[in-house]
Amino acid sequence: MSSRTLPLLFINLGGEMLYILDQRLRAQNIPTDKAKKVMNDIITTMFNKKFLEELFKPQELYSKKALRTVFDRLAHASIMRLNQASMDKLYDLMTMAFKYQVLLCPRPKDILLVSFNHMDAIKDFVRDAPSILNQVDETYRQLIEIYTPLSGGEFQLIRQTLLIFFQDMHIRVSIFLKDKVQNSNGRFVLPTSGPVPYGTQVPGLIRIFSCNGEEVKRLQFHNGGSYSSALREGSFELFGERVIKLGTNMYSVSRPVETHMSGTAKNSAQHTKVNTAPNPLAKEELNLLARLMGGLEVQKPTNADTGFRVNLFATDEEEEEALISRPAELSYEVINIQATKDQQASAELARIMGEFKEEGAPSESPSSKGEDLLAMMDGL
Repeated sequence: MSSRTLPLLFINLGGEMLYILDQRLRAQNIPTDKAKKVMNDIITTMFNKKFLEELFKPQELYSKKALRTVFDRLAHASIMRLNQASMDKLYDLMTMAFKYQVLLCPRPKDILLVSFNHMDAIKDFVRDAPSILNQVDETYRQLIEIYTPLSGGEFQLIRQTLLIFFQDMHIRVSIFLKDKVQNSNGRFVLPTSGPVPYGTQVPGLIRIFSCNGEEVKRLQFHNGGSYSSALREGSFELFGERVIKLGTNMYSVSRPVETHMSGTAKNSAQHTKVNTAPNPLAKEELNLLARLMGGLEVQKPTNADTGFRVNLFATDEEEEEALISRPAELSYEVINIQATKDQQASAELARIMGEFKEEGAPSESPSSKGEDLLAMMDGL
């Protein structure tokens, strides 16, 4: 597992979240000033200095539930509100899009180029807000400083860490299904054509060398695909052509996007048993998450700001149906944490951590565990 994976996971998922929200704000004809405020508020929160300081510290990945908590907080950082079903769909779309990008990266290092594509788009969203642009540019500099010196092996470890994180997620997405890059079981189709990774050659030739290093024989074989020579390498600088298209906005052409649980996911959910054994890492994860959430300094809407709800479904009825039909085992129970320095917050965090009891200790019902934590975070 790589301790440098979390910032890349967060930035790429955040980029996908912004693509989706931008598309939905346009589809629902939200006034331009309100839509811009939502995007600016989310990006300002996402690139908060204290938040990024915690994010870029070497650390293990959070659990899916903990990471969902962070993005639930981000999505509600402005005057926009999402119902649970829409938030579930938003998170499903984000994670499946980035999983697809990680799987299709020609080489592990290209994950950084995918990240830069997301960063370039985020920068374009706030091109008229100089103060937010400075925050985004500072994140570029950190990415370049930390990740460009890494070896191919280190990037391979990052890629493996991401794939382990995504391995049980098989949500069917209409765009992927229509483009025939995803099967009906939710698994992606890897191409056997197109340009090979930069620095490699088209497969089909075996060269045999002598002990002296001289080539003595060549054998050709059928590679089973339709490959072409590698494209030029994308730019890893602040400005430049990334070449790779993974990570760009696939919602730029307006078309409806639906998500569906795959049959295998539903079946596995029905046979999933809740693990009630105490997790020795749970307390440490809560501590890390509390520090991370403590950096989210979200400004509360003033009385002049009128909030509104965004629906990621075509109708309210579809949204309600999605909430009812979603398997309970696959719904995200958001861990809500308020991380401030006051005594009340410390007491609340201690109470939350106390819920991770030793074996044999009486436990609370699953429905009550952590229900009131997001309300606490709203007090930030």
